Amino acid sequence: MSDRYQSLVPRPLVARRGEGSVELGRDTVLVAGPGAGAAADAVRVLLAPLRLPLRPASDAGTDAVTVRLDPTLDGGPEAYRVTVDGAGVGLTGSTVDGVRHAAQVLRQLLPDAAWRSTPPPGTRWTVPCGEVTDAPALAWRGGMLDVTRHFFSKHTLLRYVDLFAMHRLNRLHLHLTDDQGWRIESRRHPRLHEVGAHRAETQIRHDRDGAADGTPHGGYYTLDDLAEVAAYAAERGVTVVPEIDLPGHASALLAAYPEFGTGEHTVRGGWGISNAVVRPLPATVRFLTEVLDELADAVPGPYVHLGGDEVPMRDWAADPEIRAHQEALGYDGPIGLFGHFLRELATHLAGRGRQTLVWDEGFVGGGMLPDSIVTAWRGDAVARRAAAACYRVVRCPVYPTYFDYDQSDRPDEPLSIGGPNTLADVAGFEPVPGTWSGAERANVIGAQFQVWSEYIPDARHLDYMVFPRASAFAEVAWTGRPAGDIRLDDHLGRLAAAGCGFRPLDGPLPWQTGGTGRRRRAPGTRIAQVREYLENASEHAEVPADGVSL
Repeated sequence: MSDRYQSLVPRPLVARRGEGSVELGRDTVLVAGPGAGAAADAVRVLLAPLRLPLRPASDAGTDAVTVRLDPTLDGGPEAYRVTVDGAGVGLTGSTVDGVRHAAQVLRQLLPDAAWRSTPPPGTRWTVPCGEVTDAPALAWRGGMLDVTRHFFSKHTLLRYVDLFAMHRLNRLHLHLTDDQGWRIESRRHPRLHEVGAHRAETQIRHDRDGAADGTPHGGYYTLDDLAEVAAYAAERGVTVVPEIDLPGHASALLAAYPEFGTGEHTVRGGWGISNAVVRPLPATVRFLTEVLDELADAVPGPYVHLGGDEVPMRDWAADPEIRAHQEALGYDGPIGLFGHFLRELATHLAGRGRQTLVWDEGFVGGGMLPDSIVTAWRGDAVARRAAAACYRVVRCPVYPTYFDYDQSDRPDEPLSIGGPNTLADVAGFEPVPGTWSGAERANVIGAQFQVWSEYIPDARHLDYMVFPRASAFAEVAWTGRPAGDIRLDDHLGRLAAAGCGFRPLDGPLPWQTGGTGRRRRAPGTRIAQVREYLENASEHAEVPADGVSL
């Protein structure tokens, strides 16, 4: 049998296998140390699938799981320690989050059946003796799911919370609005979901010849759905980061409320960058603050992402009312107005205790409050400039953190946006570049992967595109450095037990391939085009309409 301590993902700082084992069963009790009642409750939630009684007890024994809080543990607020020995199982954390990590490690030490929703008959929970001591290098370890290009059910979001928690990823960024769909209920402005949540058809392939499937697509989350997902995530140590993408990517919004834009718009069925941009006027800001208030009430976490990416501003320059507003504010051009618009929304959110994130165009355009966070997607250079300017930075460069890209150059890979970004590319990612200065490195608070869903039509294909790349990414984000070797053979058993339809290490299964139909892989790749675009674009906040879509 393989050494479970050496197959833990992410790789801990210290993991030592000891002699013997401990068996957990119907007599196992849960002992909470001083002040650790809430931590014990968190453990009970995470270990519920094991179907152990975990009755509260005051005295530890060889058949006990003992939970302790120890703020003196090295490594900060997420540090943890797991001990398995003759005294039973000990789960210690510097905070409740640390204890949650310890509980997830305990599940990884158990047989793979620990990741099933309920154990098969006859399952024995045998834990090998040993010790794990660990803490993360980076505070922000996340992934973004685009639920606009294709809608994923609430059940899928809850399942991904569990998969994130398994890997000690702690930020779930939900891209909730775009040209192709508005996915949030609005009780104050209901046309947003009544009109904006569905489109008439969907583009089939890359070709811009108008080919579409002719099939309506749509869906949205009620505010109660989002509140449920956020609460479920918080119980598992994951923070939901909702995004309303502004001021561009606004076709769905403007289809519902055209008075906030120019021209006529429908919910878009094709990809690329549209010219659907809201007018950055006071009436628009008032409308959007009401929408943001609804979202902030539903999702109580500390962060809201305002987007800010891929904004063509040519219509602003041609609009007399916008020009007059721009001049009254003292700006020479639309870039200044772009920054002002984002800053107004960020200031409103700050009044509600929220910190804002923007894609790196928001940083380049000057639309940020001092405590804002830059999600830097257009490469190392713009991320470094943001860090040098003393902004906190989350690294999310297209290469290698865009998981909507091919996983290999194999011709049988299914249709994707481009690529590839291989498992080895992800494992080799350096989230905090060693060539940066110490001050710049200190401003990198984390990293996240992105899953844009143009060519990901359902949850089954989502699993294929995300895993096991997300497993390798989790190790990079946890340790703050490239993973080196890829040690996922044993970990795939855990994913399989959890019901995750991952891509095998040696290539897609027959039903995961692109075949010869509409899902066949597009000829060639777009790497050279995308790299050139990123190199040139990251100096600017504005993009042309119908530019390259990433």
